[in-house]
Amino acid sequence: MARAIRVPYLVSATNEYGCANLGRGSASLALRLARKFLRDGAIDVKVCTPRGRVLQSDELDELAPPDKSQKETDMAKGQQRGNRETKKPKKDKAKVIAAAPSRKDVAWQPDFGPGKKK
Repeated sequence: MARAIRVPYLVSATNEYGCANLGRGSASLALRLARKFLRDGAIDVKVCTPRGRVLQSDELDELAPPDKSQKETDMAKGQQRGNRETKKPKKDKAKVIAAAPSRKDVAWQPDFGPGKKK
């Protein structure tokens, strides 16, 4: 026995061959199918939402997600603030040139202890 699949959006349309009732899992897929029916010349295109609201062909824009460009909360990439703490600046190191001789005083030499006596 086949398991029943629940589809939240039901798209129905009527054309010269009869009536079609197709289910879709998301609003964007239902909207795409309804617009395809309208392009193909179907009449009486309706979309039933999960809450039972029936949208006619002139109300289909209510299913479309809002544009990102119209949101006021979006900021440009350079204006976004991260949640990381700022790092401390690194301490400046004096540059050492490998070819130049060392300018340290050579007055004291470390003693490595008694060596072998001959």
